[in-house]
Amino acid sequence: MRANGIDELLTCCIRPGSIFGPGDTLVPTLVSYGGMMIIVGDGKNCDDFVYVENVVHAHICAEKTLSTKDGAKRSGGKTYFITNMEPVNMWDFIYMVLEELGYKSRFRLRIPLCLLEPITFVVDWSYNNIFSHYGMRQPGMLTSTRIKYVTLNRTFKCNNVVEQLGYKAIVSLKEGVNMTTEFYKRVRARDMCIST
Repeated sequence: MRANGIDELLTCCIRPGSIFGPGDTLVPTLVSYGGMMIIVGDGKNCDDFVYVENVVHAHICAEKTLSTKDGAKRSGGKTYFITNMEPVNMWDFIYMVLEELGYKSRFRLRIPLCLLEPITFVVDWSYNNIFSHYGMRQPGMLTSTRIKYVTLNRTFKCNNVVEQLGYKAIVSLKEGVNMTTEFYKRVRARDMCIST
């Protein structure tokens, strides 16, 4: 952002919400638990997801805006949050993805935060003070940072990006979920054919 205007370089910062789409890491992580729904905390936190194609569209909108004199003056050096502008309960979104993948009858397991926080403290401390010295990697899921992230309310106002860059989500949340899950269904079918 500080580089904006230096040597005629025009910049703005695009900050997407939680990106999902074909090839993401969200769906493989959910499937690795066998489609079981594990809710951390009270399950009331919301997130602003964004389909990958909408992120690309936001970059195109930024480039078009910065290529005009007025747009460069208005948007140069600024930051814009990009989402689908459809905030949703994070756990409902995950359940929707699992349901589209065929995990309809799976039960939901809720783990209270007061139970996980001491466990993650011990894991973090053990890794930082003991295991990292022996080249062991920290477990990806059971860290205090990960637990904090999945229990936060993370929603963003996107008024500026709409008004100043002309951004509007071109793929709805539901359409994005459908395209993402169809991609993973095809990958799963292909992998099953290869393994037989």
